[in-house]
Amino acid sequence: MLSSFFSPKLMLRGDSCVLFSIADHKHTYHQKEILVTKHKDIAPQKKKKTASSFYMRAAVTAIASHRRLLLPVLQSFQTSITTNRNRTIVRNIMSEMDPTSFARPRLVTKKVLAKHQREGDGAIVRRCIGRSELKSLDPFLMMDDFSVSPPAGFPDHPHRGFETVTYMTQGGITHQDFAGHKGTIHTGDVQWMTAGKGIIHSEMPAGEGVHKGLQLWINLSSQDKMIEPRYQELLSEDIPSAEQDGAEVRVIAGESMGVRSPVYTRTPTMYLDFSLRPRAQVHQHVPESWNAFAYIVEGEGVFGYQNKTPISANHVLVLGPGDGVSVWNKSSKPLRFVLIAGQPLNEPVVQYGPFVMNTQAEIDQTIEDYHYSKNGFEMAKHWRSH
Repeated sequence: MLSSFFSPKLMLRGDSCVLFSIADHKHTYHQKEILVTKHKDIAPQKKKKTASSFYMRAAVTAIASHRRLLLPVLQSFQTSITTNRNRTIVRNIMSEMDPTSFARPRLVTKKVLAKHQREGDGAIVRRCIGRSELKSLDPFLMMDDFSVSPPAGFPDHPHRGFETVTYMTQGGITHQDFAGHKGTIHTGDVQWMTAGKGIIHSEMPAGEGVHKGLQLWINLSSQDKMIEPRYQELLSEDIPSAEQDGAEVRVIAGESMGVRSPVYTRTPTMYLDFSLRPRAQVHQHVPESWNAFAYIVEGEGVFGYQNKTPISANHVLVLGPGDGVSVWNKSSKPLRFVLIAGQPLNEPVVQYGPFVMNTQAEIDQTIEDYHYSKNGFEMAKHWRSH
């Protein structure tokens, strides 16, 4: 691939440096020197590898002299570099060439099409996380892209040990629980519910027509699984947003483009809703220790490096290790996707439907608590939604 952009000339000068020049069809770059460690005692079988390393460093530095047009080439070239010293050189060059580039860009390591299935009472969901192809992604237990019309919905059901985040993309959902809470979230609104030690609730469509949204389940650490239930609700107009060069973001949790969400996340989480106009791009930092994925709601996008193949709507993309992700909309239509990342808990997970604990004994106790309306389920004994 590199040969289509330039033809290198490599010469050794003495024992301690490489001298080279590089040219393409329109440009000839000035000669550069890179000082390297002397290798007088290198074994014969390693000489070829060492010379290749010299050439690599020379070529990479030459590319840095080029226009930003060659940044994707450098990004692809970076994947073949094996030594820490050369990796450092590449990272420094990339930062100078483009401040939006990342030292370790996150690439798509797994792509899963979210398929339709029935849930609740006649509701249709696209299960993004929580199916055989992608059972979980610590700390995320499940995500559904749901669509529901009356009389279908999600009638009375329990939860324990995790949080649910419901984000409406069309219509509205009315929520009731056994503690007397009741309300409706509409298009663009968010309900962040911490189930903690136990809650029973219903989620039903608010009015006629089709109602759509995303629901994410986030695991709680062992020390938080039995906390008191709580809610955080954000109206659409209260969700922080920003726009830059054709890319708009709504910050449901975390921070992006200089704006931060007021939502408190017990399990550190980033939840960003991006909309990119045609030909726009976005570069988002993600903490290196966190797991991350994207779900394409509408359109198609290029993730990782801009020379990758576009990926279409309703795909879940698991993003590999790194410090940030880059996305391009190379199509003539809008692109919308959510980028979600979280700090892994690294704890054992035992799940029985809507109950998520750390051990089988805790699950057995939860089933007993629910059945006998105790230890967090006391109010469930005579409650029914209406």
